[in-house]
Amino acid sequence: MATMRVVQVSRPNGPFEIVQRPIPEPGPGTVRIKVLACGICHSDSLIKEGAFPGIQYPRVPGHEVAGVIDAVGSNAPGWEKGQRVGVGWNGGYCGYCDPCRHGEFFACVRGQTTGISYDGGYAEYMIAPAGAIARMPADLPPADAAPLMCAGVTTFNALRNCGARPGDVVAVLGLGGLGHLGVQFAAKMGFHTVGIARGKDKEPLARQLGAAVYIDSKSQDPAAELQKLGGARAILATATSGEAMSAVQGGLAANGTLLVIGAAESMQVSPIWLLMGCRSVKGWYSGTSIDSQDTLTFSSRTGVRSMNESFPFERVNEAYERMMSGKARFRVVLTIAQ
Repeated sequence: MATMRVVQVSRPNGPFEIVQRPIPEPGPGTVRIKVLACGICHSDSLIKEGAFPGIQYPRVPGHEVAGVIDAVGSNAPGWEKGQRVGVGWNGGYCGYCDPCRHGEFFACVRGQTTGISYDGGYAEYMIAPAGAIARMPADLPPADAAPLMCAGVTTFNALRNCGARPGDVVAVLGLGGLGHLGVQFAAKMGFHTVGIARGKDKEPLARQLGAAVYIDSKSQDPAAELQKLGGARAILATATSGEAMSAVQGGLAANGTLLVIGAAESMQVSPIWLLMGCRSVKGWYSGTSIDSQDTLTFSSRTGVRSMNESFPFERVNEAYERMMSGKARFRVVLTIAQ
């Protein structure tokens, strides 16, 4: 029987183990993907540390998957062997619960999460539901595509649904793994893009990524600086600091939205400020497979690229620690040699 290598976690807080497993066969409604690259996301710590309820171990993490379809199960129309595809956080939805019937597939009560509900992309092969996969453009290298399946779709999808129009002021708070993509997407969408981060030293990067204006939140009041520009139609908050989010909300224009995608524990919001300007604070879920496909297509067409540090499959422990340290610039990707 043919075998493959996978990286599994056998128990909460257990080590990564590289083991041999039989190569699985796709069942009805699924495809088998030969994994070419898989991003390492901070959310993978949920599997490593056992922080997500209901995980069955051993489990193979990984929800930033780029690869090629290797085999197709029955009842998976539209998918063929040899197609280049990606798989993201959303691992499929039932299609018949009330949220799905309303078209809110991200809120499916039976929804699955790649690398949590079933084995993910820290492997040479994986099985994915046909509804969870996205077509990957031919000119997008797998290592470039992988982070777009989570960090990319989260920022792209939030921005394209933020209500701003080309020419409007849109700010991106934070220039890390999410923010460096958010600035690129905002600029390519035609927004008057403002980058906000701590320290003057980050200005060259912000402008390189496409920001027309840079605000150093360490030496400037970001809310006041945004109001000098007329206020922001949207602020994409990618930082994981509730304090930083609270400090920028005063920069919103009337009817502006603070879009929160950084998982801070808490933040302070001024009800009076919201009321007086019909402003809002909103969270944004990453997206479904079609959103990921749109992200890949847009990135390919416009030249948006993730800045990555790549590691071979065998150095998964080093790669994971690099990601968890917060020192990576800016995403970490496992390249999986075949």
